[in-house]
Amino acid sequence: MELCTILENPAPPGAVVSAVAARDNWNLRAARWSCGAACAGTIAILPGRAEFIEKYFEVIGELLSRNFDVAILDWRGQGLSGRLAKDPRKGHIGDFRAFERDLDAFVEQVLEPFCRPPWFALGHSMGATVALAKARAGRSVFARMVLTAPMIDIHGLRLRRALRMFARALVMLGQGRRFVPGGGPKPYMLENFEGNLLTSDSSRHARAAAIVEAAPELAIGDPTIGWINAAFRFMRRFEDVAYPCRILTPILIVAAGSDRVVDTAATEYFASRLKAGKCLTLANARHEILMERDSLRELFWTAFDTFLPGECAAGDSAVINQFMDN
Repeated sequence: MELCTILENPAPPGAVVSAVAARDNWNLRAARWSCGAACAGTIAILPGRAEFIEKYFEVIGELLSRNFDVAILDWRGQGLSGRLAKDPRKGHIGDFRAFERDLDAFVEQVLEPFCRPPWFALGHSMGATVALAKARAGRSVFARMVLTAPMIDIHGLRLRRALRMFARALVMLGQGRRFVPGGGPKPYMLENFEGNLLTSDSSRHARAAAIVEAAPELAIGDPTIGWINAAFRFMRRFEDVAYPCRILTPILIVAAGSDRVVDTAATEYFASRLKAGKCLTLANARHEILMERDSLRELFWTAFDTFLPGECAAGDSAVINQFMDN
């Protein structure tokens, strides 16, 4: 359960790593850091699919320097949390509500007993949509949320209805734990930099690969058919035009203008219907905004620093409008 530290990716000092048990007794790994006496609250990092705590060491250090305590977890099925398939490289889940249970356990066993309020969420992709689902259900513990490239819809998805039916049929036929067609066990972080969909920063891409090479047990490969089927079901809720209107938590969404993983247009439309939210789209950014090149990350952090802890009232987005043209 300990953290993997390598020369290219040193862990911020003072980490406390702990085991968390979800309500269904699934074992999860979490970690937390204290920024010191002066504290503006706690940032809970909610990673995306196939990510793990170590990938966020740089971000954690940047948050600590902003006088935030930090907590982060490995979702079930990835990182050093318990896997859901016999092959540990399969990214599997049967129902995304399990991730909501993971978040509940993280709040109850890490945030509530150990982390100083107010609590804020920093969620990416899949983790961002889990945070949205909790906020929509009226059970969010977060005062504000910053979400990067949320998984509202998949980029370039054609024949959506047919694909949903196909995935559901394969699951019903007992094929849910197979890799998606064409998928395999190789972690995406080991793919060549050229042509990758996630970042235009070669050094951060190489750093992620070095982590996986040093600690291959952290990584998973492509998703299973069951994961895709569960994701389709989960994303359908975001198609309801009234869904975002019922989320009252103030939210800053940062989308990637060159995202080829999730659908940026769907994200922008979703954000436009939030009662207390705003979407900032970073032109030329790829999916992993926090792992992008410095010029793009600086834009992200400028918006972040304006929004959190935030001096504007919930729903007042004027203070971040200045960044919309970047």
